[in-house]
Amino acid sequence: MTQVASSKLVNKQHNPATVSSESSLTQWLTYLESIHPTAIDMGLTRVKNVAERLAITLSDTLVITVAGTNGKGTTCRLLEQALLAQGKTVAVYGSPHLVDYRERVRINGEWANASAFVAAFNDIEQARGEISLTYFEFGTLAAMQMMQQWQVDVAILEVGLGGRLDATNIIDPDLAIITTIDLDHQDWLGDTRDEIAREKAGIMRAQGKAVLGELDPPASLHEEVNRLNVDAVWATRDFFSAPYIDETTWNWHGKSRVLTQLPKPHIPLQNVCTALAALETLDLLPSEERVKHIIANTHLPGRQQQISEAPLVVVDVAHNPQATKAMRLWLEHYQASRIHAVVGMLKDKSVTETLAPLSPLNAQWYVADTHGPRGLGAQALADALTQNKVSASCIATFDSVASAYSQAREAYSPGDLVLVFGSFVTVAEVMSVHQSE
Repeated sequence: MTQVASSKLVNKQHNPATVSSESSLTQWLTYLESIHPTAIDMGLTRVKNVAERLAITLSDTLVITVAGTNGKGTTCRLLEQALLAQGKTVAVYGSPHLVDYRERVRINGEWANASAFVAAFNDIEQARGEISLTYFEFGTLAAMQMMQQWQVDVAILEVGLGGRLDATNIIDPDLAIITTIDLDHQDWLGDTRDEIAREKAGIMRAQGKAVLGELDPPASLHEEVNRLNVDAVWATRDFFSAPYIDETTWNWHGKSRVLTQLPKPHIPLQNVCTALAALETLDLLPSEERVKHIIANTHLPGRQQQISEAPLVVVDVAHNPQATKAMRLWLEHYQASRIHAVVGMLKDKSVTETLAPLSPLNAQWYVADTHGPRGLGAQALADALTQNKVSASCIATFDSVASAYSQAREAYSPGDLVLVFGSFVTVAEVMSVHQSE
């Protein structure tokens, strides 16, 4: 397991252009990409030192930190909506963004202003001195700085990578949430679910509170809970979902409350269950009627999102085996006669294993190159599909996601479904196409 900067990552250029409080957000982001030798540099010492210089503590705010292989963003979203419905001021930090960097920080459901980012970046630049920060670390500190200045009631921090050594972990949470655990980012987190679970468990604190949404928790997660004497709430033991008698709705069972006849959500059901368990743990679970309204109206861009009706187009950022297994199930709700699957992935993912759950689909595949240091060629995707016994006649390769998507739409017939997935960059490219039309 690697916990230091990897030689596989592309070095950045030094001697960047000068920025100031007068610079635009775009100029600042270009600058941030240039000032650290690697994109990922695991460890808390540097970022914690800068946070101390800025006196960032969030000590007067209820802090919820959310880690997990999948489901972090949607769990944060439902928490946000439920807390806002109770009159709380809520800020959320998440990553990566799809189209606009401002997506990474929300205040009361709205993106933070570009000027707020610029002001925070300027403060951090002045405070860091000789300390080098990565793009992600700079952004994390900026989010925390904004949240502290806003004096929000609740700060929700989505972990970027792992947990123990992620920049979000410099703050002690009032509640730690771990959504799911599966193989992903093995170069950084380990090659087994046990190793990965231990890294994600690093967001928990001794004698603290935690909600564990993973349905099959590895032994190491139990070990860490016991070692730290955490007050833990476990999926299947302390909370679970069950179909209502008519099977068109469902019930949620918590430690002390049962919510009945809930609507089918627009985000993964298990993430809804985990968020509700977190709210119950914090004694902030709304009334049953309000929960129904919240579930019915909670969406998150890029997650099971329908972006067009004719043709029917659904996008999802699924990019690992656990996510595509879940996708295989929710695709059944569309009852499509044929699926036109547009996929682009990054080279550090388990490509063959990720595509395996979807290989039995009645689908035409449009596989595309992704670009940049982590980009993967379309032929690698085609080879992975062939290994999963998909006929070569059902696979077409393209040099860009946009061209693959264009061809999929041309081949669409009523009753079909165009599905776009594979990574954030893939979904972002398609959403940019739609915004420009």
